[in-house]
Amino acid sequence: MTPDEIIARAGRALERRRPWESVWRDCYDHVLSTTPGSGGPALYDGTAADAAEGLAASLLAELTPPWSRWFGLAPVDEAADPGVLERAAEVLQGHLDRSNFALEMHQAFLDLVVAGTGVVLVEEAPPGEPSALRFTAVPLREAVLEEGATGRLDTVFRLVRMTADAMAARYPEASLPAGIFGSDDPEATHPVIEAVWPGRSGPRFAAVLERDGNGTLLASGRFEESPFLAFRWMKAPGETYGRGPVMKALPDIRTANKVVELVLKNASIAATGIWQADDDGVLNPATVRLEPGSIIPKAVGSAGLTPLAAPGSFDVSQLVLADMRARIRSALLADRLSVPQRPGMTATEVLERSAETARLLGATYGRLQAELLTPLVARCLSILRRRGEVPPIPLDGGEARIAYQSPLARVQGRADASNTLLFLQAVAALGPGAAGVVDLPAAARHLARTLSAPGAILVPAPTKMPNQEKAA
Repeated sequence: MTPDEIIARAGRALERRRPWESVWRDCYDHVLSTTPGSGGPALYDGTAADAAEGLAASLLAELTPPWSRWFGLAPVDEAADPGVLERAAEVLQGHLDRSNFALEMHQAFLDLVVAGTGVVLVEEAPPGEPSALRFTAVPLREAVLEEGATGRLDTVFRLVRMTADAMAARYPEASLPAGIFGSDDPEATHPVIEAVWPGRSGPRFAAVLERDGNGTLLASGRFEESPFLAFRWMKAPGETYGRGPVMKALPDIRTANKVVELVLKNASIAATGIWQADDDGVLNPATVRLEPGSIIPKAVGSAGLTPLAAPGSFDVSQLVLADMRARIRSALLADRLSVPQRPGMTATEVLERSAETARLLGATYGRLQAELLTPLVARCLSILRRRGEVPPIPLDGGEARIAYQSPLARVQGRADASNTLLFLQAVAALGPGAAGVVDLPAAARHLARTLSAPGAILVPAPTKMPNQEKAA
């Protein structure tokens, strides 16, 4: 695409995004409006903000726990040597631990929870940095997305404003217009569009400066894997942007916020009261101070200052508020992903709780695995391969596969392993004749693969000779 075509296409995609912006604004205002200068309605109830932050932290701990192995590389052929893949996974894990991965992923998960869509930019860090990887959580207001034929958000337009110095540093080979350096304000910013879209031999990239209605190409190129990872909580058919749990709970969040506001107003009236006084020429209501020890004059025979009775009890508000808060916490999975408070839980109860968590997040986890985790590992390996730190590892299912080892992924692995062990126990109960049909080494390898055991602890599988295969 030419620079002008990129500007036009980004503009059309931005117009299609407009209907979502008001909903996103409401979600952020009722959950994250404590940001100075963000405006929005006054918040009186912090249930949604606390639950949203807890859900974002839980996603980080359940999917990509910091400084912990949440993925592995395993050969598709069981007879292959897993050593090379294991060393590549260790190298990648080391770079993730030394980078800003945990910091930026938490911010991206917060966008995912509030607005239903998150975007992460994965770039190669300059030489000399502790890690070869650099991550940036792209704010949703800067991201304009298009869904491709595969159902993924493979076309991303990032709309940013940069100073002339920032453009010169980010695009050192660009020929910048001389006019942008002659501005009286050195901090003046200019609109820049960074676009990534699918091509025949890999994702295409272009950076365009939009100035005076024309586009100036700043940089262009091609990637092996897209540097922009856009992912969604869930989506409805025909929609591009995702829907998050805060969006679903927004009516209850608004109601709880209004109920708390009314409760506080009622409490203020209960504390200070509403008073009436006769206009007797002696009592001046403007000078009356309701404080201990004060003396309020009144005319002889007048009623003086008398309180007005409240119109009714406001206790019903506590019932409504308790119900709204429970619904908010349930929608944001606050009670399902939090650490159990009962120390005497049995192992069965812990497993049942983990299974329930996996069931609630099953659809979301499957989408995040396809839109975030797998492209993330592929993009990071592409950067490390270009630096010569890992060998070429195709993740297309032909030679290697990603074995997820996060806490949420292990829940499903434990369920599969439990079914296998139940089968082996049933076969063993049938007697030696039935046990003879089970290949115990193969069963042990299956359990190791299901439970994500490290390949270094396994004995290499014996290689079948051609005559053995024919005999079989």
